[in-house]
Amino acid sequence: MKKWINSIFPLTVVLVIVSYGFTLRDVKVPETLRVTEPTEVIFPKQEVIKYDMMIIAPPFLGTSFIGFREALAFKESQGNYFTTNTFGYLGKYQFGIGTLQLMGVYNATRFLNDPVLQEEVFHTNVSRNKWILRKDIVRFQGKWIGGIQVTESGILAAAHLAGAGNVKKYLRSYGTLDFEDSYGTSIANYMRKFSGYDVSHVSPVRNPKVSKGID
Repeated sequence: MKKWINSIFPLTVVLVIVSYGFTLRDVKVPETLRVTEPTEVIFPKQEVIKYDMMIIAPPFLGTSFIGFREALAFKESQGNYFTTNTFGYLGKYQFGIGTLQLMGVYNATRFLNDPVLQEEVFHTNVSRNKWILRKDIVRFQGKWIGGIQVTESGILAAAHLAGAGNVKKYLRSYGTLDFEDSYGTSIANYMRKFSGYDVSHVSPVRNPKVSKGID
């Protein structure tokens, strides 16, 4: 009996102390801090994909270049370096053979198995598109086309989808000449989805090549 009392007494003391520590008190929240309705996240727009009854969303990495890069990769391939789509586009960013050759990459198999090279190619391609579209970025940034505010990141994302030449046509026709890829995704869709990222640190480069071309 004494042994039982010795073991239960410390437990009782702990319970009494805890009950005092967690006593509920009325907390008055100022009216200015009360949330009465859902708030909208303006930028960037995050993609939500339903796949086999699951909802998949890309990681939110902010509006930096890394956020831009990863959001675009998620849209293209769900971030998979080693995938090839039904039209033969390769890797995390879904590059075509012709685009790779422009940047000095000629071996598709080695490209598909080299994540470091894929990242370098992506950055190089952004620099290339930024050079081609440099005048259009200055001219159209901040304007509205078809209910979409034009931003530098939206222009560069659209160039990744459709090519810089088609983006020029879209902008200079004020949205009349749009482009859709084989899956039905348009320039306007990418301009809206990838609006508001900071890609200012990427320098425009004329005819850039990757540092380690692959034959």
